[in-house]
Amino acid sequence: MKQDFIKFPLHLIIHPFKGYWDLKYEGEGKLRVAITILFLLFITMVIQRQFAGFLVNFNDPRTLNSLAELQYVVLPFILWCVSNWSITTLMEGEGKFSEIVNATAYALIPMILVYLPMTLISRFMTQEETAFYYLLNTAAAIWFIYLLFVGIMTVHQYTATKTIVTILLTIVVMAIIVFLGTLVMSLVQQIIEFVINIYRELLFRS
Repeated sequence: MKQDFIKFPLHLIIHPFKGYWDLKYEGEGKLRVAITILFLLFITMVIQRQFAGFLVNFNDPRTLNSLAELQYVVLPFILWCVSNWSITTLMEGEGKFSEIVNATAYALIPMILVYLPMTLISRFMTQEETAFYYLLNTAAAIWFIYLLFVGIMTVHQYTATKTIVTILLTIVVMAIIVFLGTLVMSLVQQIIEFVINIYRELLFRS
């Protein structure tokens, strides 16, 4: 259990090629660990928005809704996994959907390891020291992108070039899904309003 939740994830982010190979071929990646990592990132983002120092936090804590953070963490995660699975299925990718979920979730670990302590430290920073806050947060984001790149390349057994193309196409598919989803929701809302107006009109005439 300790190997699943602590040792292997830390090994993977330091040795990503070996780690993702073990994730795919040695069965080291666990779905329950991936879900736990995603939940921890959600908690981390909520804490960051609520409690980061005022010099780096421009949100009004009184107007923040913690559940709304789901749309900035969970929704993009699901969209990425579904879109990547859809694209790689057409591009002869070897990765299963569960492996894409695991690879993506494990890549999020640096953001948790950096964002959480930096949120605490930011409460004691001076204006001149905020540059380190942004620097380390940016480093965590770059680390995440690198791990995601290695993870996608390994689970699908792609070349570096094909991985880049796949990632770009995945982002395009995500945008298309969001557009279509927004369009469908708008049409459904209009249909509901139309039915309600007809119902009210019938009641008024009766």
